[in-house]
Amino acid sequence: MALRAAGRTSLVDTVVEQLRGQLADGTWAVGDRIPTEHDLAGQLGVGRNTVREAVRVLVHAGLLESRQGNGTFVRSTADPAAVLRGVRAAGALDVLELRIALEAEAARLAAVRRDTHDLLRLRAALTTLREEGDRDADADIAFHRAVVEATHNAAFTEVYRFFSVQVHESLVDSLGDHAMPAIDLAAHEALVAAVEAGDPDAAANAVRELLRVPMETVRAIVGR
Repeated sequence: MALRAAGRTSLVDTVVEQLRGQLADGTWAVGDRIPTEHDLAGQLGVGRNTVREAVRVLVHAGLLESRQGNGTFVRSTADPAAVLRGVRAAGALDVLELRIALEAEAARLAAVRRDTHDLLRLRAALTTLREEGDRDADADIAFHRAVVEATHNAAFTEVYRFFSVQVHESLVDSLGDHAMPAIDLAAHEALVAAVEAGDPDAAANAVRELLRVPMETVRAIVGR
């Protein structure tokens, strides 16, 4: 199927989106070599430099892979950006429910797998959270990332690295001027203690407890 000719505005972004669409609909399978810059430029009606920049974006996103002297190949047809856009579009309650599921399992794994370095990092993140105040979103995100990274699961860590930002932005967009409750420092301390003790059940329960009040607040605001 031929690509639609790109318009004159935001050419690189337009080409990126069209190539994403081709990958998503199966025009090229994983392992296939995509057409050359020359061929794509002709199909799209744009310059080769525009195609080259668009391909670089998709290589950086992990969808394509450039092989010196061999061309550009499909690395993945699963677009993480599309998933994250879907998360961003979801309601605040949906996002929080997903967060609880992810973080409870992360806490469970962290309690089993954490090492000395992880514990030191968790304690440092907890100290920063205390010092920065109970409404510092950045300090809170850093704390929860430290828990996830203590799982020593690269896939979990990478997914959460993107997801945590989307969670914050989704809540801000969805709740508008409604204030979220202050961060529960005692619940965060209980989570660190459970991870230190190597108690996976207590760690998972601590996550549910520290997210219980935010969940109740969101339910009251959105009326579900």
